[in-house]
Amino acid sequence: MSSIDQPSISRHSTKDVDAPPMLDTQVNSLLPIEEVARRAGIAREHLSPYGRHKAKIDHRIGLGTRRTGGRYVLVTAITPTPAGEGKTVTTIGLSMALARLGHRAVCTIRQPSMGPVFGVKGGGAGGGASQVVPMEELNLHLTGDFHAVAAANNLLAAALDTSLLLDNPLAIDAERITWRRVVDMNDRALRQVRIGLGGEQNGVPRETGFDITSASELMSVIGLARSQADMRERLESIVVAEKQGGGGFVTAGELGVAGAMAAILKDALDPTLMQTCEGTPALVHGGPFANISFGNSSVLGDAVALRHFDHVVTEAGFGADMGAEKFLDIKCRVSGTSPDVAVLVATVRGLKAHSGRFELKPGTPLPKELLTEDVEALEIGCANLRAQVQNVRQFGIPVVVAVNRFPSDTERELALLERLAREAGAEACAVSELFARGGAGGEELARAVAEVAARGGARYRPLYDLDQPIEDKIRTLATRLYGAASIELSPRAQAEIRRYTELGYARLPICVAKTQYSLSHDPKKKGAPTGYVFPIREVRLQAGGGFLVPLAGDILTMPGLGRNPAYRGIDLGPDGHVQGLF
Repeated sequence: MSSIDQPSISRHSTKDVDAPPMLDTQVNSLLPIEEVARRAGIAREHLSPYGRHKAKIDHRIGLGTRRTGGRYVLVTAITPTPAGEGKTVTTIGLSMALARLGHRAVCTIRQPSMGPVFGVKGGGAGGGASQVVPMEELNLHLTGDFHAVAAANNLLAAALDTSLLLDNPLAIDAERITWRRVVDMNDRALRQVRIGLGGEQNGVPRETGFDITSASELMSVIGLARSQADMRERLESIVVAEKQGGGGFVTAGELGVAGAMAAILKDALDPTLMQTCEGTPALVHGGPFANISFGNSSVLGDAVALRHFDHVVTEAGFGADMGAEKFLDIKCRVSGTSPDVAVLVATVRGLKAHSGRFELKPGTPLPKELLTEDVEALEIGCANLRAQVQNVRQFGIPVVVAVNRFPSDTERELALLERLAREAGAEACAVSELFARGGAGGEELARAVAEVAARGGARYRPLYDLDQPIEDKIRTLATRLYGAASIELSPRAQAEIRRYTELGYARLPICVAKTQYSLSHDPKKKGAPTGYVFPIREVRLQAGGGFLVPLAGDILTMPGLGRNPAYRGIDLGPDGHVQGLF
């Protein structure tokens, strides 16, 4: 059989008897990182090794034109369930499968956030026989990018509060400060805090809060910067507060802190080179959380890959309505490069869950009924597959559906899913066994992807024009991608849109923050809901990231830990190796 059927949604809590042998990624069987680079054609002088198995690559080797004849592959997914659909496994494994077919292939993925690693989701290195390794190094610290982002972010916060306290020369309105501190842990107690307590030397008392580092504006700056100079300009333009009396916005540049932030982030602008468990190269750069932020691999990481490889497989966060939309509406505008094909990852059990007949909760076992044949539930749930295929095709990108196979899948279910995928408009549909068999389990998928990409049928077009009013851009996303009939702007959101328009930010693209578990704003709405009102409670400005962030429904920008967090199973063994990361 193929992929592991993990009966528990919590990836760390249960092992399956059908699992392939656990990969030993903590021994000296991995290639030295210099050898991975040599095989990729990356000269040693462009490397800054961090130990034996990872190295920073000078981002400047990605500047210039794309490799002639190279193919750019975007991996996205149906609307995910708490069980996960295997998108990272597919991204990593597809690059390995393409390499087995003789292509110079690489995957570009985002660095995992330690919040989910120690929460319920677990690590973000892939799984089974399709991983980036050493996975414990990828999941914990890596080369320090997240720490640099947090330090620069919090330096800006400290500079802001200091300026406010010491004579307030920029006339900062303490009630209209928008910049928040960050930490890369799930910590709900920090969502709303009061600072400046303890006396007049400790700052001006005010309400604020923390966001998770990986979804911060500075992570978007790293993800979207095209050069060191571009990063510096983006840092200058970050808006942190409003001035008293409606005098405009206060920026990091006005605070005089952008240069120091750039110095902290200098090395974080370089992508990290690692390897897959089959020794093929992997580039890691950027952060996750496409539900509340940009959530894609970086422009510079992909640029380095596109200069050195003929097939670049890159991952977008969550479903096609989230990460892929932001990839295509935001990232492609910045990079000037668009994908030749998109791979939409689906699972039988995920689509059956979208029938609305089964209840899935993070950290709890999957319903037994979900693991038995139910073609009726699958056909109902495939409404989500149809919607997500069409969402990608609206951008002019051809789609290949990858069915991440589990032992509980039946032949009737797989046949139905393939037929419905083609009827939805997919160019091809292939069953993937990458988790259990590594690259060998994805050769059918790799052939289909390479063939569709080679046809040259992609005709990229953004979903909206930047000159449209802000409200119209939000409405376009809600009605054309999410299935809404209309949008509803709160009085606060309306006032913010007016203010951003007055001050010249109306042409920015849109980065919607909403639940990842539904096409809508409500995680309870499964399948492909239609006819509802999409509510926007506020709109945030990320001038450094270069977009506006409408917040829909009850979405939060700082996750919390649950009753059965993953950290309980993680430890340092007597041999010095990290245990319990999956």
